[in-house]
Parts: sequence; C-alpha cells; structure tokens
Amino acid sequence: MSAIIDTHLHLIYRDRLSYPWLAGVAALDRDARYERYAEEARRCGVTGALHMEVDVAEPDIEAETRNIKDLATEGAALLAGAVSACRPESPDFPAFLEHALRDPFVKGFRRVLHVVPDDVSERPLFRENLRRLSGAGRPFDLCVRPDQLDKAIALADACPDVTFVLDHCGAQSITPRVMQLWRGRIAEIARRPNVFAKISGVVAYTDPKTWVLDDIRPTVDEVIERFGWDRVVWGSDWPVCTLTASLSIWLAATHALTRGASADERDKLFAANARRLWWLAE
Repeated sequence: MSAIIDTHLHLIYRDRLSYPWLAGVAALDRDARYERYAEEARRCGVTGALHMEVDVAEPDIEAETRNIKDLATEGAALLAGAVSACRPESPDFPAFLEHALRDPFVKGFRRVLHVVPDDVSERPLFRENLRRLSGAGRPFDLCVRPDQLDKAIALADACPDVTFVLDHCGAQSITPRVMQLWRGRIAEIARRPNVFAKISGVVAYTDPKTWVLDDIRPTVDEVIERFGWDRVVWGSDWPVCTLTASLSIWLAATHALTRGASADERDKLFAANARRLWWLAE
C-alpha cells in the first residue's frame, strides 16, 4: 500500500469564515489550519486529502470552497479537492449546483442532516434537487445518526442514480442501546448499490480516557462485512477525531483493525476506491 487518501478532512479558519455551531462545542472552537494537519498527516503516510465542508454559515458556503481551493493553489499540496456544503431544500439549489459543477475542484456535496428536522430529506424539493446529481460524477455525503439511517435508506431509494457516501459508518453517537438498531439498518442500507461507507469518525464517539481497539472493532468490522471492500473509503474526521485520538492514533487503529486484510483490500480502503469515487488522479 503506497497511498493513503484522507476523504474527510475539516479545516477551520475563523478569521475568514463563520461557524455558528462552534460556539456550542468548546473543545473544537479553535482554528484547525492546513499546516498543522499536513505536518502530522505526512508523517503517517497520508498522500492526499479531500476537504469536507464544516457547516459554515449559509452565506459562506461558496467562500469556504474558494478558501480551500486558494490553499491548494498556494501550495497546500495534499488538498485534492473539496466536498461542498449545499442546501437541496432550497429553490436556489439548481443555480448553485450549475455553478459548482463548472469547478473540477468540487468533488461532491453534503448537507448535514442530523442538525435539521428529520423531514428535511423527505421533502419533494430536496429529493428532486438531489436527483440533479445523477450522472454528474459528484457523490453526496450522508451525515446521520443511527436512528436516522431509515431516512438515509429512503433517500438512496428515492435517488437511485445518485451515489451516496455514508459518513462515520452511520454510527454517530452509537450506544449499546442502539447497537442492534444500527446493525439492522446498516445491513439494509448496504443492500443499496449506490451507497458507499466511510470508515471515519467512529473513534470520536468513544470515551476519550478509556477506549481501546475492541470498542470500535465491531462497528468497523460490521461495515466492511456488509459493504465489502469495493464500497468503503477511509477518512480522518480531523480535527473532530482529536476529541479522543490524534490523527496518528486513529490511522494506527485503522491499520490494526485491517491487519488481516489483503494488500489489495487495504489499498481499496485507503486509496483506490476514493480515486474511483471522486475521480482523483494517481
């Protein structure tokens, strides 16, 4: 395995953009700049990264993508593209999408669904607008809680020609009480061929003082078993992962969890699938 593509990097520049949600998360209410990420990422073998939108204030959505593109142009060599925020529930989405699709640096889109009412993704306009991604070669990331996986399944069914990526194994805030629910719905969503799964974020939902590898193994193993090696990608979720682990520790944990896989399987997880999914260069 010669490449590691981080498909879920967040960068925070509070002097350039507005992040209203940070006020409620003191541990993350600070800058997370490219230079700090890149220093550690290069040391542990990361060769490329996709920036994942950070739920900036709506007027800053396009400015966030420009900021990441400017960083890449100015020498942030690891940045291979950006997954842009979007608002498919808005009647302005078609014009936004038309503009965004002109830029090859924009590799995909995301609307964080666990911060809005459950019915947002069920609205006819939301689904009609998402269907506009059919044939565009830009996946849509699904960021949902375990109890919302049925909403993600319904969305994948409503937009069968759109490619979806399930962030964080669909396991945000997973607890023993909801584990059985999560397993059933993961098995169900994995039956949709238009859905990929991202091995990311799970470490951030463990106990920062006591977690061990076996705490996250069942989640990761289940997702890989259900989706198969051809439909999984890896992401750091930096700096959110630092709530419980450094980038290096999370990457080391992933290596340990996949130690029994073949070289080809590990390459699919860490790089090959990402290149295919987001049309990234070798």
